[in-house]
Amino acid sequence: MALTEEGLIGVPGVASRYVRLATGARAHYMTAGDSGPAAILLHGGINGSSGIAGWRFMLPALAAAGFRAYAPDRPGFGISDNREEYWPHQGNFSWSDFVDDFANALCLDEFSITGNSQGASVAAQYAVEHPERIKNIALIASFSLMGPLGLDNDGKVRERFPSKYDTIPWDGKAETMRANMSAIIYDSRVITDDLVNMRTSMANTQLASYMTAAKFNAAIPGNPIYAQRANLLGRLDKLTMPAIYMWGKDDVLAPVEGGYAQEEILTNFKFHYPDQCGHQGQTDRPELFNKVFAEFFATGKVSPELAKEAGASTR
Repeated sequence: MALTEEGLIGVPGVASRYVRLATGARAHYMTAGDSGPAAILLHGGINGSSGIAGWRFMLPALAAAGFRAYAPDRPGFGISDNREEYWPHQGNFSWSDFVDDFANALCLDEFSITGNSQGASVAAQYAVEHPERIKNIALIASFSLMGPLGLDNDGKVRERFPSKYDTIPWDGKAETMRANMSAIIYDSRVITDDLVNMRTSMANTQLASYMTAAKFNAAIPGNPIYAQRANLLGRLDKLTMPAIYMWGKDDVLAPVEGGYAQEEILTNFKFHYPDQCGHQGQTDRPELFNKVFAEFFATGKVSPELAKEAGASTR
């Protein structure tokens, strides 16, 4: 199947849309569902990530369950507005502000929010800054939260929790994209030529914007003002809305031991560790994740039977 005219993977029931933000940026998002409660889905942070790449299986499933689901391309990713004035010059902070601007543009006063990997850290940042808008929150495998939760005060967190796969630095080549995806995604059957080609094009188009955010994020710990805003310890663990956290046992990029460490702090989150599941659980085990998220977004809970299937923590 060929990519669409926009260079996107086509998914039945999922539409490509744009909205003008108050900042003037032209935000791109994928959406499914015409009525019901709203949910915002935030993709991860590896080169070539996007709303459709990260959430192509969950978007139609949430729509079928009665939700309006939105998966925006964060600045620096997908086919987001690539004009320099709209680059994520302040990294995670720019992305958190983007979520607020996006929700305002679509008149979403209250919504469920989720994020995978770096997207989970953005969802967490947004939730502590705008808790009044969040109905419930679900996070997926985010090593990006180690620092904000005080688990990397000495800068040696990777020594304590080493990854089993170090991504190949982005060099603009499709074979590099395929290699990284093949290592990170548990079920390699979902890595199609269309997915690789789409992600490669996006990664190359957004590289300068992407690197702007990466440079800022790397400098956060050394700047007291930025570090104060980024600190989520005593904030994320104090949220009172329903909260769950999914972390694949077979994650080679963000080892599951990182999830165990975060669970010790985030006692307000119910942790689940599904097996046969890597870093992008919603892609690795879509049927399971779709059921969990649809039930959780609707009720704020996961039934005991489903929680057991999802690897509910016994820690």
